[in-house]
Amino acid sequence: MIVVNLDVMMAKRKISAGDLAEKIGITPANLSILKNNKAKAIRFSTLEEICKILNCQPGDILEYREGEGGNE
Repeated sequence: MIVVNLDVMMAKRKISAGDLAEKIGITPANLSILKNNKAKAIRFSTLEEICKILNCQPGDILEYREGEGGNE
């Protein structure tokens, strides 16, 4: 499964969800869905904006883990 570590990068960069949502041009609700691993997909344009604002790479935000919840 793909895990979104957006909250980790936001904490490292000391940026709030509201500020990030505004800067990347999505609603706070949609950012929350992404941040809480509820999203089914992410647009590359959104990922690009997140990386630009947080000064990071996609791999800093997205992580692949085998299995679901550690049950393998």
